Amino acid sequence: MTFINVAGLAIGMASAIFIALWVQNELSFDSYQSGAKEIYRIKTKIAISKNETWFWESSQYILGEYASKQIPEIKDLTRLKSHSHLNLHIGETVIAEKKSAYVDARWFKMFHYDFIDGSADAFIKNPFSIILTASTAVKYFGTPNAVGKTVRIDTINYEVQAVVKDNPANSSFQYNVFIPIAAELTDSNAKKQALQWGNYNYLTFIKLRPKASPSVVSGKLQEILHQNKKDDKGDVAFSLINVTDMHFETDTMNSVFIHGNRTVTNVFIVLAILLLITACINYVNLTTARASLRSKEISVRKIVGAGRWQLFGQFMSESFAVSFFALILALSIIQLGMPWFRSFTGKEFADPLHNPVIWFIIGLTLLVSFLLNGLYPAILLSSFQPINVFRGKAMLNFKDTGLRRLLVVLQFTISVILIIGTIVIYTQLRYLRTADPGYNRAQVFDFDFPYWKIKGFDFKKSDALLNAVKQELKEHSSTANVAMAGSGIVNFDSESSGNFDWKGRPKDFNPALASLEADPDFQRLMGITVKEGRWFNTEKTDTHNVLINETAVEMLHIQKPVIGQRFIHQGDTGVIIGVVKDFHYQSLHDKIGAMLISNRTGAGFYIKTMPGNNAAAIAAASKIWKEYFPDVPFTYDFLDESYNNLYKTEQQSSVLISLFASIAILVSAMGLLGLAAFAAEQKVKEIGIRKVLGASVQHIVSLLSVDFLKMVVIASLVAFPIAWWAMNKWLQDFAYRITLSWWIFIGAAGIALIIALITVSFQSVKAAIANPVKSLRSE
Repeated sequence: MTFINVAGLAIGMASAIFIALWVQNELSFDSYQSGAKEIYRIKTKIAISKNETWFWESSQYILGEYASKQIPEIKDLTRLKSHSHLNLHIGETVIAEKKSAYVDARWFKMFHYDFIDGSADAFIKNPFSIILTASTAVKYFGTPNAVGKTVRIDTINYEVQAVVKDNPANSSFQYNVFIPIAAELTDSNAKKQALQWGNYNYLTFIKLRPKASPSVVSGKLQEILHQNKKDDKGDVAFSLINVTDMHFETDTMNSVFIHGNRTVTNVFIVLAILLLITACINYVNLTTARASLRSKEISVRKIVGAGRWQLFGQFMSESFAVSFFALILALSIIQLGMPWFRSFTGKEFADPLHNPVIWFIIGLTLLVSFLLNGLYPAILLSSFQPINVFRGKAMLNFKDTGLRRLLVVLQFTISVILIIGTIVIYTQLRYLRTADPGYNRAQVFDFDFPYWKIKGFDFKKSDALLNAVKQELKEHSSTANVAMAGSGIVNFDSESSGNFDWKGRPKDFNPALASLEADPDFQRLMGITVKEGRWFNTEKTDTHNVLINETAVEMLHIQKPVIGQRFIHQGDTGVIIGVVKDFHYQSLHDKIGAMLISNRTGAGFYIKTMPGNNAAAIAAASKIWKEYFPDVPFTYDFLDESYNNLYKTEQQSSVLISLFASIAILVSAMGLLGLAAFAAEQKVKEIGIRKVLGASVQHIVSLLSVDFLKMVVIASLVAFPIAWWAMNKWLQDFAYRITLSWWIFIGAAGIALIIALITVSFQSVKAAIANPVKSLRSE
């Protein structure tokens, strides 16, 4: 019994601490920054139409220039421009860096970084400077001592001026490389663009003075825009979001940061509490169930003078000892499991034993488990009356037995809820993976072809170049088909508004449309269904024509017949030649929006490979790439992988919840095993008598099992409505989701019953086949 107490509690505590690590990381994002409560990011709100509003995390570079001078409430201001495709030349090696950022001179003043070598001052003085994180310095140069090393970007050499420690896991700013914005602005065209009021390419962070009002500052930012932007229509507004709130920001478009999910975080908080409660219930149940074995010891001690509070202290001490030993075992489990946990979550959690916050969590876990384990058993055991014990009266009354049954019901209620949650999450994720997106992504990879970066390129010849590259790819035996279109069809985020017109459009109606450029081969390669009309052909007459999807027909109120209706897009007048069946060009979290498809050669190539020829097709594309971009690494993405990455966070949550649900069920089963063993021990003579009188093994097993199975059934009935509410709320995050079918609940109850039956039967059968002579010999 002691083993079950300690092992069950240790597993529960370890699981709770693992979850607490993850939750603490999510809830503490960016709060480690000095003065974090005074640091805000400017948030842009754009009214696209009466029914549609966009929120951007970016703002204008020039807005910061005015704000820092004209708003006295602003103590400091800094800007960042994220860059996800930066090619760095380290000697003869070219590295495609996906986590780099341009920052201005105040960045390292506002935000805290630990400098290992070098300083921010040297970085500020020379625009062609670079700062690396320690892990990046080791990756690039094999040592963190990289100050003075040279990195070439395009044709310019940048000198490493400093190396900083990698930011902690709870930082939004997970960048490996920092470059001064001043370097970008040395280009006259880039500087001209940055000073335009229509350029929203920078993230602006401000630090307010004490007691300054964010709403007042937002109003002043609005006034600056109104005074300086000539064509201001009043459709742009600003607000401020605290840096500590950015992680759970959900309404911005195209964020450069990885955001958390508040609902999932809350689920894990509840899960940690339930796991700890489940483990503690075992201790309470087994301790109170075996109370009669200690009744004479307690009675004798009371007779010789021990007071109730003295006994209470003894049992609380025993509870603390069990909780402490369980904690030692839990810490061992954590140390062993930490490498896997870091790898799986993709977060570099600090060593738990060197983190004061984690020690606080560990101490809190010990205190909670100590109190949950100790109070009721200590009160119960210390309240025994010696006279009743020696008269042979029952130690535990109906209320005590009823409480124990209630705790078992609570344990299995938690287990059934977790089983249902696991089934629902798995089924939803399976639906996401197998749902028909409306196009064929199998054996298709894509890559961008930035022809505008070719030195001395004549832009008038872009179509000719792209078609020549396409034809060369098509001729390779490993490719089944090649098409050109806008890149990123799996998670397409190119939307625009105000550049469209059609017959019957109200003057104040300017909806946002996803604008996809695609060539005549794209529809056949991707298997997109044309419901009405046709796709583009190779005739020049189709150059100005467009297709729209079903949602666009409905949302734009296109007059019937749709085919042949005039449509103006970006100043180009054509007609609608077809309507495509809606397909998912973003995550299934989002509803399908209105899409316009124009007949233009996009900068993305899509290649469908012949079966078994993926490697050869990639090699062929890479060879052509090197002809035009010899110093740039060739990067590509298979659509299947890109699609699965959309749900990576949900997949991680699914695995973790499944793991912790299994642990909860295991701990519950361990407790049930202990109670079943004790029940069999208590009824050993009754079982012996029944066997002598002819009772079968089946009858004995039924006698010992039926009460436990009834409790599991009751637990399932209690769990059903709670689980339905919780999982229905979780599914609301998906625009396309499964329905909560009855079989999920019945299946979960069945799993719980089977586990309980196997667990109880183990002890029941053992008791049923025992020799009755041994159990009755003492009588």
